[in-house]
Amino acid sequence: MVLTGGDAVDPGLARLLPPGADVIAADAGLAQAGPLRLAVDLAVGDFDSVPPPLLEAARAAGCHIERHPAAKDHSDLELALLAARARGAGHVVVVGGHGGRLDHLLANALVLAGACTEGLRVEALVGPAHLAVVRPGTALELVGRAGELVTLLALGGPARRVRTAGLAYPLAGEDLEAGSTRGLSNHLLDRSATVEVGDGTLLVVRPGLATSTEAGSPGGRRRPPGDGLLSGSGAPEPPGAPGP
Repeated sequence: MVLTGGDAVDPGLARLLPPGADVIAADAGLAQAGPLRLAVDLAVGDFDSVPPPLLEAARAAGCHIERHPAAKDHSDLELALLAARARGAGHVVVVGGHGGRLDHLLANALVLAGACTEGLRVEALVGPAHLAVVRPGTALELVGRAGELVTLLALGGPARRVRTAGLAYPLAGEDLEAGSTRGLSNHLLDRSATVEVGDGTLLVVRPGLATSTEAGSPGGRRRPPGDGLLSGSGAPEPPGAPGP
């Protein structure tokens, strides 16, 4: 699990997080750990946005501190994702990153599907929204409620042979071009849907996941069942191989 900066997280998000995962804080993401009642295993960044007492308290609690220079080639979030890969993670859940500067928000969304996450299952809780990266070879299953908004965005180039089931505007092996709005504002027909891509990368955005008032906690999970972040039952399911 990776905690990143931005507006303060809603403590209620804790119910959506996989239990027992390693926790990495990306710079100011260190401040998100308290409201979520998480112990941070590793903190990375230049720490220009972290009060020194908070950093020292984390160190005293056993958190490893990996300090980088302010003049660096990667954002703090990208450094945290690279650290997650180095620690052997197979599934990464990013929490935070909304609010503040627009350029930071856009960069955070892009880095989720960038080269640093190749080979990882990546999901994010950004304010009330849930994001998931879909690459070839995996199907994303969405469990929620009829009418829930779902947006599909191609990143880094066209997403080829996109297939969906359970969405109001289905795709049957069609292409989504990067920069196209064709995948904007789709929605679930019932309580579940699936999304697959033959080539390229899709970012699946569910704008109101964390604020849903439906009975049970709608969420997204990858096949096979029980191998993702959230389930439709309201209880988080542990990932198949726990990681940051």
